[in-house]
Amino acid sequence: MIHRIAIDLSDTKTTVIELDDILAPKTISSILKCLPISVGIHVWGEEIYTDPIPVVESNENQKELVNLMDVAYWQPGKAICLFFGPTPLGTNGEIRPYSPVTIIGRIKDTDKSFLRSIRDETSAVFRKL
Repeated sequence: MIHRIAIDLSDTKTTVIELDDILAPKTISSILKCLPISVGIHVWGEEIYTDPIPVVESNENQKELVNLMDVAYWQPGKAICLFFGPTPLGTNGEIRPYSPVTIIGRIKDTDKSFLRSIRDETSAVFRKL
């Protein structure tokens, strides 16, 4: 099942992600149960990641490399990560997380220029649509 989630960023823009139960059912269920979530977000290369969220899950189907516009749960930091381009650890344009992540969905907004404009400590609210 696909779950559409809105991310309200600093009262200026809303972007949409889709979480797919097939990818990581336990992790997605835990995230959905705690929505809405208000968090600070941070930027690392072309990755946005959240402050810790109230989800404690084992790693499901971890990946060391991710695809453009993937959304993941990073278990060590208890964070949701949005990947919209290369990360500092990647080589030759790779999108390599700091450590393996559980892919949970995709960013549906294709406006990467907007995502690039997000700065550290921006506030965000993740909510069901």
